[in-house]
Amino acid sequence: MKRVLFPAIVLALLLQSCTQQTAQLSYEPFTGELRHAFGISTNTRTTTPIVLTRITLGDETGYGEAALPPYLKETQESVCAFLQLAEPVINSLTAPLNVDSIMQVVNALASGNHAAKASLDIALHDLYGKLEGKPLWEIWGIDPEKTPCTSYTIGYDANDSIVLVKVREADWAKILKVKLGRGEAEDKRMITLIRSLSDKPIYVDANQGWPTKEHALMMCEWLAEQGVVMIEQPMPKHMDEEHAWLCERVDLPILADEACQTYDDVERLAPYYDGINIKLMKCGGVAEARKMITLARELGMQVMVGCMTETRAGISAATVLSPLVDYADLDGHVLIANDPYDGIQIVDGKLTLVDKPGTGVSPLH
Repeated sequence: MKRVLFPAIVLALLLQSCTQQTAQLSYEPFTGELRHAFGISTNTRTTTPIVLTRITLGDETGYGEAALPPYLKETQESVCAFLQLAEPVINSLTAPLNVDSIMQVVNALASGNHAAKASLDIALHDLYGKLEGKPLWEIWGIDPEKTPCTSYTIGYDANDSIVLVKVREADWAKILKVKLGRGEAEDKRMITLIRSLSDKPIYVDANQGWPTKEHALMMCEWLAEQGVVMIEQPMPKHMDEEHAWLCERVDLPILADEACQTYDDVERLAPYYDGINIKLMKCGGVAEARKMITLARELGMQVMVGCMTETRAGISAATVLSPLVDYADLDGHVLIANDPYDGIQIVDGKLTLVDKPGTGVSPLH
């Protein structure tokens, strides 16, 4: 990992910290235990590796996390190594916080490491709001009444009875999201099975699982007849022209997920997709996600804010942005059995921002 130093900025922070109370960064690996095995087009897993972060300044603590599914190619070890690199910057901070300036320094420490950076960005924004005594949504002028309903994700499973259990457990949800990409027969089995119990709108995420544009077109046409209303990442992320071809031939919105990681991807993808799925762990945090939403809107793209299987530390931060988007898939904390935090709530299927400072996160114990 290449280390880049910014002597003037860091020295100024250190000199300021000599006379004022300074922040303290702490972090620890955590394993998110999934309520059910979570299957997508390429793998099935029962846990999610996570690193929980905390930044304390005076009497207030901001909470963040890095949730690490396999495709991000970050590990608990790499996240902790980056956080160790960032410790001198974070531990020199004093109030008032300028989160944008702090994250400029953090982002320049090393390339990549987006989930690790997100863990700091989320914790800093939570801490900033708590020090100001205001919710982050209020600071940013976001209307909390405009939060959307979130989908509830049903991962692929070869066992019909398990799929049906998941559907029944989703009674509270107004929208279902289904993971496909295991071949035509299995994909149709999943949807047909779910439709035997539920007529709710469905989002589909193929996770790059449809190999050709012809296969994708066939599936989109069939899925539209089954009440599916949106498709994420039908084909491999490098197949830009094929996705543009598909968008021209189907009425369902086609959103980029794996293809859209950071701000730099948004404008490039505009000619090929109807919209993008933004996740804090992919892009580096809530501030970067907010910029991506603004740019996507300027380009006439639809926007979804999504998540990994995360705790409320990450989900609460992402929910702050949910009034600004078309689709929300912010159920990650529902999918794990051992979320250590309180924060946003889901009421009758609708995301509900809490009227508490920061992102509204606090430990359960």
